[in-house]
Amino acid sequence: MVWVRSEYAGELAVLSTWVAALLPWNVFYGAVSGGSVLFVRFPLFQIRYAFGLPFVRATSVSSSVSAYLLQSGTSVQIAYAAWLVGAGVYLVALGVSVYYYREEERAESWAADPVDLLGGLLVVSALSFLVASALFPERFFGVDFGVGGGFPGVSLPVGAVLQLVLGGVLLRAERVS
Repeated sequence: MVWVRSEYAGELAVLSTWVAALLPWNVFYGAVSGGSVLFVRFPLFQIRYAFGLPFVRATSVSSSVSAYLLQSGTSVQIAYAAWLVGAGVYLVALGVSVYYYREEERAESWAADPVDLLGGLLVVSALSFLVASALFPERFFGVDFGVGGGFPGVSLPVGAVLQLVLGGVLLRAERVS
């Protein structure tokens, strides 16, 4: 079954890649030390918001690289490394999509179909994000898998799942040469 008409596959590939930048691949909400925290992780950065603590409200934004460096030597470094790999692959996809958008005729002449290339990059990136979600010491879909003990709360890999679906749709698009 084909979900995308051949003549629209290129546009969908570019749009899917750009939409993936706006989707948080992981959202975590939980209780920590008398307060609550919310982590919203996008492919290239995260927003952390702590609230409810006595007299404390804190918001911070950090890149995937700085988040990884901050966790160096901790038990969650491997989760942040998986995120960093996914962010790197996604950054390549973003670069390919911008080039494809600006130079469609040249990109269409590549040995690899740019739609398949973007679909594959989105799938690999999404899988890295899903691995990172499973490795974070948070409860994944509300279930503690015993990795790192688990913080009370819920971690949902919303954007990672949607990105995986978008990549899969692109890989299934039939192209007319």
